[in-house]
Amino acid sequence: MDNEVPDAAALRQQVDRRQLQQIIAGLGEGILLIDPVDGIVWANDRALALHGVAEMADLGKTQAGYRARFLLKYRNRHTLSDSQYPIARLLAGETFADVIVEVTRPEEPDGEWRSIHQLRGLSLSNEKGEPESFVLVIQDMTERFTAEERFERTFNANPAPAIICRLADLRYVKVNQGFLEMTGYVREDLIGRSTYEIDVLEGASNKEAVIVCLREGRTIPQTEAVLRLPEGGSKFVIVAGQPIELGEQDCMLFTFVDLEPRKKAEDALRQSEERFARAFRLTPVPTVLSTREDLRLLNVNDAFVSVLGYTEEEAVGRAGPELPIWVSATARRELEREVEKNGSFRNIEIQLRTKEDEILDCLLSAETVSIHGQECVLTVIQDITERKRSEVELIAAIEAVMQDTSWFSRTVIEKLAHLRHPGRANTPVAGLSDLTSREQEVLGLMCQGLGDAEIVKTLGLTRNTVRNHIARIYNKADVHSRAAAVVWAHERGFTGGTKRKPPSQGQSKR
Repeated sequence: MDNEVPDAAALRQQVDRRQLQQIIAGLGEGILLIDPVDGIVWANDRALALHGVAEMADLGKTQAGYRARFLLKYRNRHTLSDSQYPIARLLAGETFADVIVEVTRPEEPDGEWRSIHQLRGLSLSNEKGEPESFVLVIQDMTERFTAEERFERTFNANPAPAIICRLADLRYVKVNQGFLEMTGYVREDLIGRSTYEIDVLEGASNKEAVIVCLREGRTIPQTEAVLRLPEGGSKFVIVAGQPIELGEQDCMLFTFVDLEPRKKAEDALRQSEERFARAFRLTPVPTVLSTREDLRLLNVNDAFVSVLGYTEEEAVGRAGPELPIWVSATARRELEREVEKNGSFRNIEIQLRTKEDEILDCLLSAETVSIHGQECVLTVIQDITERKRSEVELIAAIEAVMQDTSWFSRTVIEKLAHLRHPGRANTPVAGLSDLTSREQEVLGLMCQGLGDAEIVKTLGLTRNTVRNHIARIYNKADVHSRAAAVVWAHERGFTGGTKRKPPSQGQSKR
C-alpha cells in the first residue's frame, strides 16, 4: 500500500496541472509552465505567438535551449547574461514582476522579427510550501513600445521646440533639440527640473486658468508667454499644452512658436510706418493716401488741408467722384485710368477746386504702395498756379515788346526765346531754308512790325493767303504767336526781308 501513495500524489499533481492549464489556456497573456527538472513543460497559444513559433518544442525546452533560440535585451540595449534570463531566475528561486525585455532571434539578421515582453515570474508551491513549479507570465508590449519609439523619433526630429513634463510631480522628463536650440539650455539643465524652477508659462495673460488646465491634465490653448534664458534675458513665445500618456504616466506636452523674429519684424514695420506717417504729415506739399481699388481717401496731410481748405474729416472716406476738388470729371477719370493701368503716373497737369471755389493749376504724381498688405495710392499735388500766372504775364509782356524787336541784341533775343520755350535748346528745329520765298517775305514783314492788313497791301495778297502763310510759318517754326515767330527769326539772324549775318555776342543793333 505504501507504494501506492506516490502514485496518487503524482496523479493529483497531474490533475491539478491539467486544471491549471485549462484555466490559463484562454488567457490573453502568454503563460509558460516551468518544471525544475523537465524545463518548459507547457505553453499556451498566446505564449507561442509572442515568440513567433507554432510548437512548444520550438521554445527550446530547457533554459539553455531557450537562450540558444532567443536573444533578450533590456530596454537600455544591454544583453541579458545567462543568469539574468527569466527562466534561470525562476529556477534559482527568484520571483519578479514588470521586467521588460526585447526578444529577437539570433538567426534572423537586422532584427527582422522582434517582440517586446513585460515578464512576471511566479512560484507554485506544494502543500509543504516547497516550490513545485514556476510560471512565467508574458504580456505583449510590442505595439505600445513601438508607438513610443515612433513618438520619440518624431519628438526629437521635430524642429518645433517642445518639452514634456510629468503631471504627477510637474517635472520635465523629455526635451527635444528644437527647444534646446531656441533657448540655449542643455538637456541636463532641464530633465528632472520642475515647472516651478523653469516656468514655461511665465507672463501668460491668463496664467491662473492655464495653471488649472495643467494641474487637471487638460489641453492648454495657445497663449503668449515669456521664457527665461539660461544666460539671462528672455524670449517671447506662443506656448500650447497637449495631455499625453508616456510610459503609462500622464504627461503634458508643451510646444512653442518663437515670436522673436515676428516681434522684430513687427517692430521694424512699426518704426517704418511711424517714419512714413511723420514724413507724410510733415511733407510741405499736399499729399493724400487712398485705396487703389476706388481711390477712396484714407488720409490727407496738413498741406492738403492748408492748400485745398478741406479738413481731414471732410475728405477722408470719400472716393474719387465724391470729392468736390475736381474741376473736370474727364480729367479725373483719366487719372483713374492711369492708376488702374500702370499703378502710377508722373506730373499730370490738372485743375483742382479749393473749398473757397478757387481754381488751382496743379501737377499730380502718384505711386502705388503697400500698407498693411493693402494696395494704396500715394498722390502728391504740386500747386503751380503762381508759376503759371507768372509765365502767362511774362509771355504777354514778351509779345507786347516783340512788336518792335529791331533794337534788341541777339543775346537778349536768345534769353527771351528760352523763357518763352524752356528746355527747347537741345531740340532740333526747322531753319529758314525750310520756308518758301513767299513765307520768308511774310516773315520779314512780320519782323518789321507789320500787321496782317499791312502785309496784304505790301505784297498784294488776299487776307486768307497771308493768314495761311503765317500758319505755315508757325507750324514749321513750332511757334504759336507772332512774337514767338519774330524771336525765332532773330535767332537765325533774319530781321526783315533779307537774311543777314548774326551779330557777334554782346553787339547791339540800333
